Amino acid sequence: MREGSALGGEDLERAVRAAEAALTLDAPEAGALVRRLAAPPPDRVWGALVADGGVVLASLSSREPTVGHLDLLAVHPERQGRGLGRELVRAAEEWLRGRGATQVRLAGNPPCYAWPGVDVRYTAAACLAESLGYERYHVAWNMTAPLGPGADLSTEADEALLAGQGVAVRRAGDDRDRVAVFVAEHWNERWAWEAANAAGLHYAERDGRVLAFAAWGARPAWFGPMGTAPEARGLGVGRVLLRRCLAEQRAAGQDTAEIGWVGPLRFYARAVGARAERVFWLYRRDLA
Repeated sequence: MREGSALGGEDLERAVRAAEAALTLDAPEAGALVRRLAAPPPDRVWGALVADGGVVLASLSSREPTVGHLDLLAVHPERQGRGLGRELVRAAEEWLRGRGATQVRLAGNPPCYAWPGVDVRYTAAACLAESLGYERYHVAWNMTAPLGPGADLSTEADEALLAGQGVAVRRAGDDRDRVAVFVAEHWNERWAWEAANAAGLHYAERDGRVLAFAAWGARPAWFGPMGTAPEARGLGVGRVLLRRCLAEQRAAGQDTAEIGWVGPLRFYARAVGARAERVFWLYRRDLA
């Protein structure tokens, strides 16, 4: 394992190729996903190992310094079944142990992560985790929002109603840092990083005060995070911001959008017809 800042050039491209071949459920954004993980927040301690046909990326949690994460494990289909995945996991565990980790998790390390955990459809990964002594400790899920021609993502009427209440809805540009400050104040620095690094960021304000935000593309191709300050809840700004983001994702060529690490199922189901679809198992193992 090498410190993550050294992952570049040909090693980065080898990692991208392994991911593109192995991550069949995430093929359209596999390369972008590796590049995103290779550009985390500046204070993140992370490392990478690129082998012949495989790659593993690992990091330490900024909230819990003794907790390590396996951020990505990918083995080219031609190399699967030969023990390479096991070797990569063990190498990552030893690297994390050497930096003070007492527990390793196959779970997302916000704000820069690939998935909440192991997608249950990547069955080989789940089998590998359990054979190495990892235990399942939580379940998370994504929702899928349709973006096809029949999907209603209109916001004009709702924006007119908001304007009547003095609320303006905007796409962040040069004022992105201002929105990120709002996010940090009301939620946390992790969401603020995602907002600052998102492909698209929309917000609502009244009298110069930011009230709500929604972002997409901080994790390539996914929607989120989003949030509304308590004083603005019930106005309908969340639905408008969500639809504006999804409309941008559709314009970028996506047929669907994944809403990552979902909490409020009912909101997304009613606002855009999203359905719960992708399930993740979160694993952990204490290091001896």
